[in-house]
Amino acid sequence: MTETTGTVPLPPAEEGRDSADSRGPADGRGSADGRGSADGRDSEELLAEDVAELQEVDPDPPQISYSGTDFDIEGIVRRHDRGDIVVPSFGNDDPSIETAGFQREFVWKRSQMDRFIESLLLGYPIPGIFLVQQQDRRYLVLDGQQRIRTLSLFYGGSIGNREFALQNVAPRFRDLTYSTLSDEQRRTLDNTFIQATVVRTDGTTQSLDGVYQIFERLNSGGTQLTPHEIRVALYAGEFIRFLTALNDKPAWRALYGPRSPRLRDQEIVLRFIALYISPGNYRRPLKKYLNDFVGTHRDLDDLPVELIERRFTRATELVLADAGRNALRARGRQLNASLTEALLVGLARRLDAGDEPSAGQVSMAITNLLGEPGIDYVTTRATADEDSVRRRLGLATRAFSRI
Repeated sequence: MTETTGTVPLPPAEEGRDSADSRGPADGRGSADGRGSADGRDSEELLAEDVAELQEVDPDPPQISYSGTDFDIEGIVRRHDRGDIVVPSFGNDDPSIETAGFQREFVWKRSQMDRFIESLLLGYPIPGIFLVQQQDRRYLVLDGQQRIRTLSLFYGGSIGNREFALQNVAPRFRDLTYSTLSDEQRRTLDNTFIQATVVRTDGTTQSLDGVYQIFERLNSGGTQLTPHEIRVALYAGEFIRFLTALNDKPAWRALYGPRSPRLRDQEIVLRFIALYISPGNYRRPLKKYLNDFVGTHRDLDDLPVELIERRFTRATELVLADAGRNALRARGRQLNASLTEALLVGLARRLDAGDEPSAGQVSMAITNLLGEPGIDYVTTRATADEDSVRRRLGLATRAFSRI
């Protein structure tokens, strides 16, 4: 087994190895900050603002330390099956997995799986994999889940309740299972080496930021993750559990609608928390600001959890009671994330002042806010700019302070 090491700036974005290219638009900075499809429902497709946020350049990306090593396929399968190489599942809430949840789903078709095994039996070269080594010495799969899972299934002999016998392959390999391979074929497969790039993390915000940056550059395809899906995966822990609980609050669910299949509703809740607690720290890009906030408070350290929960719960209840769900949609059918975060932060600040306004007063303040000159621009154009964020929070705070 050979190994190389290095410390280099992060690589440019690469094409996804395990899935097709994304069909999302290239830039969404000039589009409305709505969340959903044309009929107002949330969508699994990447939206323009999702893609724009993914493509936002970090002005000071971290460097990373990595090593290169080779794993024989039999060794990869053995490590995977005993839990030393872990393919995380999307949304995994295992606190022992520092970078849990990177992989959204298993997406290879049966023909792709068969042809991958055939390529190995033919001795064809295959792409390398990216792993993250935790403090507990386990390896987590950053890129390569399709290949590793396919290998594990083939060695195990079944897919679900069906035998894994090769079908979409040349005639001489058809109907072969791992147990029916000839000795020569088995040795060819077992002894094939896969190159692995191993990135190490010590669990700190800085090292996790490096892992985030790497994954973001590997992240492409029809099942491409949104920035918040990556964030939930990377920063799994107490804060994400708290965020998930807030996202389930009845009034918020009534305002937003059905749960977002891409966690866009949860990201808006996060934006509210971060801008309510530390608006002065906001800097572009939005994704890094939110990453840093979650990383800092990953274990809910120094965070007024009960206050946040009270303010978010009551603010959403007051909006729902009279203004209703259309208040967050303004002049369209899609929920406007920038308007929503500003409206909830402004109302939370009003609740901080003491006496609680009535639902009717809140509705009136929202009407006045939507009539403010400039509100359309800061909630639909260049919404991530520092000035736009500051201005819309200021407008919302002023509107609610008058009731």
